[in-house]
Amino acid sequence: MNMTMLIFKIFRRPEWNHLRDAGETLGAPIDRADGYIHFSTAAQVAETAAKHFTDISDLVLVAVTVEALGPDLKWEASRGGALFPHLYRAMRMGDVVWDKALPLGATGHIFPEAHMFPEAKA
Repeated sequence: MNMTMLIFKIFRRPEWNHLRDAGETLGAPIDRADGYIHFSTAAQVAETAAKHFTDISDLVLVAVTVEALGPDLKWEASRGGALFPHLYRAMRMGDVVWDKALPLGATGHIFPEAHMFPEAKA
């Protein structure tokens, strides 16, 4: 995997606020239950939003680099055998490259401009 690629975490607003205030998080309830923090690649993140956050607005899309997460990031098979990034440590505010609002529009979530997702395949 490309070590400088961006990967993405979708947070509900209270989860994002907790990360900002506390400086680190073990993630959402599903992350804590699974024992790792779920991330998605640029090519996977829209499907993740549609599957797990269908009717939820006021989300925050957070980008981190693979490199920042180091050896605690593992690529593991998930949906349809695709490899998904999973973080086996707390996510720290220092890991964050950028964050953007991920509002819910009439036909799904409205993602930031395409140039923010250089790894996504058109």
